[in-house]
Amino acid sequence: MEAGPDEGVAGAVFANETSETNPSDTPSGILNSQQLSAIEDEEVLNKLLDKAVDFDERRMIRAALRDLLKKKRVHSQLSASTTNSFTKTTGSMANPAMAPAHQCSPVVAEPNMKNVKQMLLDWCRAKTEPYEGVDIRNFSSSWSDGIAFCALVHRFFPDAFEYSILNPNARKDNFELAFSTAERLADCPPLLDVEDLLRMREPDWKCVYTYIQEFYRCLVEKGLVKTKKKL
Repeated sequence: MEAGPDEGVAGAVFANETSETNPSDTPSGILNSQQLSAIEDEEVLNKLLDKAVDFDERRMIRAALRDLLKKKRVHSQLSASTTNSFTKTTGSMANPAMAPAHQCSPVVAEPNMKNVKQMLLDWCRAKTEPYEGVDIRNFSSSWSDGIAFCALVHRFFPDAFEYSILNPNARKDNFELAFSTAERLADCPPLLDVEDLLRMREPDWKCVYTYIQEFYRCLVEKGLVKTKKKL
């Protein structure tokens, strides 16, 4: 099982992280950059990245994955250009009324909480590293447009939706997509309220932190993340 906190809300086992589930139907051996660029399946590249141990190999795989996501984004934008020009003539939909603010339960401070929080943040950063438009530096502003949530969920469920077509300005759509996919495929409860997130410029870090801990725990229970210790 992958590392997860067993002190505080989720514990501190991230340091024992080994690897994700690695299906056996991925290419073996070290591939060169030309061979990697020919792979058009991001799930295959993700599996290769999880298995790679050589620094240069991981660097080439991350570059290939970034290029693939960028190509998909450009292709999607070109495909949608005609549709966009048509929909502009129909006007925009009115924004729904925003719900009252919802306060998260306070995170109980433990002696090693800062360490656990940083390990969880590092885990999120490592899993979303290849994704364009994602730069996770904290549990607040880095998640404000919903793209980071989508990237993290997409890393484990790449067939659930097309990441390359996501729009950072469509915050509500991004939040709803990430949370509904995580609930449907990982049995992760939607602890965050979309309307509350929309009314805030930056989400409450305690809310995001709690949700990511729960998502991680669900992945462990599903066997999608491996750790040396059980929670």
